[in-house]
Amino acid sequence: MQFLLMCCFNEAKWAALPESERGRIMAEYGSWVDELKKGGRLRAGAKLDACANAVSVRVKDGKPAFVDGPFAETKEQLGGYHVIECKDRDEAVSLALRIPTLPAGGVVEVRPLLWAE
Repeated sequence: MQFLLMCCFNEAKWAALPESERGRIMAEYGSWVDELKKGGRLRAGAKLDACANAVSVRVKDGKPAFVDGPFAETKEQLGGYHVIECKDRDEAVSLALRIPTLPAGGVVEVRPLLWAE
């Protein structure tokens, strides 16, 4: 089974962390990702740019409508994602619990993929 791990964090809170703390967290994150790669579990993943650089695309009254920023107002913003291969949800949650941003206030949503290419 494949699962999508959506990694969210409050961008302002992240920016307020000391640079040394952010660096430590990202180094741990790199190790976690390397472990998934070596174990053949990582199918895809990426760190996303800041919400300030996003654009939301909609169709309103049959015409394209563009809005700068994320789709929804939230306390946390999507900062990255991972598509992982696991035997079941419990294994996916177990891997998600090891994401280094969690102790600093991050949130990870774990969702099964219904289909994948």
